[in-house]
Amino acid sequence: MRTLAHPRLDEVSVDAVLAALADPIRRRIVVQLSRSEAAQACGAFDLPVAKSTSTHHFRVLREAGVITQHYDGNRILNALRTADMEDRFPGLMGAIVAAEQRAPAAVEPPCSGPGAHAGRRSGALASPGERGEAGQVGRTS
Repeated sequence: MRTLAHPRLDEVSVDAVLAALADPIRRRIVVQLSRSEAAQACGAFDLPVAKSTSTHHFRVLREAGVITQHYDGNRILNALRTADMEDRFPGLMGAIVAAEQRAPAAVEPPCSGPGAHAGRRSGALASPGERGEAGQVGRTS
């Protein structure tokens, strides 16, 4: 049977956990897992990223010690290491989940394709008071 490597609890660092949870997609995964006692397959998550990218996010969470993953046939099931995280960092996961549930939804699909970021540079986001002559961004003095 195939298995996936997980860090032992004494190997889990707060730096690795916080780095893993710095990404809004990974926080979305953690929140969804926190709502269920049962392990969930990767396909149960409606994430605005490609399958390969979601696989990367699950791997980062597993390697940081935040989730466990195990094979069930040809799919991988995911579960939070709730008790382990509470033993290692009391209150941390609860605070992260609570904060994320209070925050407005901020995860949007990534921009893609040629020119996806067109207009985000130069003066496109500058307010009228920040534009100088000929539409240049800068001081107007």
